[in-house]
Amino acid sequence: MNTALLVSYDGTHLSGWQIQNNGPTVQGELERAVREAFGAEVRVTGSGRTDAGVHAAGQVCNFDLPEKIRIQPQRVADALNVFLPPAVRVLKSAAVSEEFDACRSAKKKTYRYSVYFSRRENPLLERYAARFAGSPDFARMGECARLLEGEHDFAAFSSTGSSVKTTVRTVYSAKPVPWADECGERVFGVHIDVCGNGFLYNMVRIMAGAILECGTGKLPVSAVEEALGGGKRDLLGKTMPAKGLTLRHVDYGFDLFGE
Repeated sequence: MNTALLVSYDGTHLSGWQIQNNGPTVQGELERAVREAFGAEVRVTGSGRTDAGVHAAGQVCNFDLPEKIRIQPQRVADALNVFLPPAVRVLKSAAVSEEFDACRSAKKKTYRYSVYFSRRENPLLERYAARFAGSPDFARMGECARLLEGEHDFAAFSSTGSSVKTTVRTVYSAKPVPWADECGERVFGVHIDVCGNGFLYNMVRIMAGAILECGTGKLPVSAVEEALGGGKRDLLGKTMPAKGLTLRHVDYGFDLFGE
């Protein structure tokens, strides 16, 4: 039974999605949980590889559960959560077609980069957001974000170490959203929401850095235009820390989990 999972995780102490030898990973923890819950050796395929320190609210993955194991698909989530660490939880599970592949079947992915504005660190915000000492101009941030929408060669927005056939990607939307208190009276920071058909290594974190620096005037919008046209990484700002990035949603063009 091809089984899809909706997974949420706090990536603070995880070494990313993909199994590796230098620490616990989301893929590794899920495969271990399947082994302990069902006695099955499986390969869990994710919609994409999040880096060390990156979080997820809606990562999607799938694996083939042997037919001999009799369990209702929606109960798989509960069975796996018994064996998962507190930082990783399966929110939903469902049976999907044999052709479904969490990575290849994905149509769109939405990431959120969160920043809070403060001169000093706030321990209640530090885990899931990056601190920014200034207070950027939202109009300039929006101007930069709009430049990044559409189909472009995003070579300048990728860190070294990525082996891909093409650096052309489509960004459907890029939007800085003020992050305010419950009454909307005080702006704490900004969420930078980016939706695209796929992303290069560190692409969203580099986009977030460029948008923020455009907002403070440290980076002219013309530099972003030049980077898109020429692929020069050194024209842009720094790569923002992993902790501010969360995979929010993966879209397959239909509802995987029946809601």
